[in-house]
Amino acid sequence: MNEINIGEVYYITAKERSVERAEEFLHRLEMLPIKPIPNSFADVIEAARIKARFRISYADAFAVATAIRMNAVIVTGDSEFRQVELLATIDWL
Repeated sequence: MNEINIGEVYYITAKERSVERAEEFLHRLEMLPIKPIPNSFADVIEAARIKARFRISYADAFAVATAIRMNAVIVTGDSEFRQVELLATIDWL
C-alpha cells in the first residue's frame, strides 16, 4: 500500500471518526501482510501522469501507479477506479 494512501486512510479516519481510531488503523496495519511502499521522484511523476490522463484523485493515482509498479491488486469499492481498469487489476468490494 502506497504511503500516500496510508496517509489518506489516516486523515479520513481521523476526520470522520477520531484520531484514536486513526491511530488504531496504523497499529492494525502493522499486523497485516501489507507493506508500506515509499515513493521515489519517478514514482511521483508516474502518479502525476496518471492523474493528468484520468479524472481520479491524486492519492488514487498513487494507488494505481503503485499497483502497476508492484504488479499488485487494488481492493476498492470506489467507482472512480472504473476508468483505470485497463491499467491495473481491481478487486471490487
